[in-house]
Amino acid sequence: MLTHQDWGISEIAGHLGCGEHDVRDALDRLAELNLLRRSLQAPGGLRPVSPNLGFQLLLQRQQAELLAQQQQFAESQAAISKLLDEYSELRTGERHGVEYLQGIDAIQARLEELAHRSTSECLSFMPGGAQSAASLEASRPLDEDLMRRGVRVLTLYLDSVRNDNATVDYAQWLHANGGEVRTVPALPLRMVVFDREVVLLPVDPDNTRKGAVQLTGPGVLTALAALFEHVWECAAPLGSAQDRDDVGLTAQERELLRQLTQGATDEIAAKKLGIGLRTERRIMSELMGRLGARSRFEAGVLAAKAGWTD
Repeated sequence: MLTHQDWGISEIAGHLGCGEHDVRDALDRLAELNLLRRSLQAPGGLRPVSPNLGFQLLLQRQQAELLAQQQQFAESQAAISKLLDEYSELRTGERHGVEYLQGIDAIQARLEELAHRSTSECLSFMPGGAQSAASLEASRPLDEDLMRRGVRVLTLYLDSVRNDNATVDYAQWLHANGGEVRTVPALPLRMVVFDREVVLLPVDPDNTRKGAVQLTGPGVLTALAALFEHVWECAAPLGSAQDRDDVGLTAQERELLRQLTQGATDEIAAKKLGIGLRTERRIMSELMGRLGARSRFEAGVLAAKAGWTD
């Protein structure tokens, strides 16, 4: 590309004796390394970066990554030392409005206790896509007791649950008994807030079975309740149709584009949306087809030109 700047993908593939698909993969990789940039002269095209500048940027990037790793190691050392100092206190459970719960049984027992004490509202983020039968079975008696006592139950699921009959049936049951259910393309983590006085959050958002933390401080509760209200206002009622925006995208499609433009892999994007990897790749393939893109990098360029990304 440096010596034959007028060559397209077919000419490069012919010269290298490889397929056009391999060339596009290589272009994506070069773009990730900042050795290719968008062409101002030919919109949608690419231009090579001078090797003097490009390799210097690569070295600077590697140096920055090394420094970041060293900094992370130092911070980890400090954090571990602090945790060891506090270990004896943490074992007793509650400390400064924080209580750690270990294991799914302890979490379920605490949920039952908090639900029984709740008097006004229960706000929930339920990520992960379709809910398991065990999760729905454990939630039903708690939700039933809350709604029977007039507690307002607001639940947010991912848009992907619309394709799961069991979760949809449960959401319809909630609605029929006075609960409110909405969906959004993505949620930050699992969260249950009771009466804006206490919240349960996972210790590890990627594995909720590892344990949970209970917080009771007014500052953090105010912030988390505000986060819930913001997401709730942007969410769509479960029974409503998934509208498309001015450029013809559903909220889920726009979120997928946002995840990928921020560097998420297919696997991470699929997990965030609560869908399977094959489904994520099918949606992305459809978006690339609508854009007329032959690679993910080209899709990003064309999506930006079309106003599909912020």
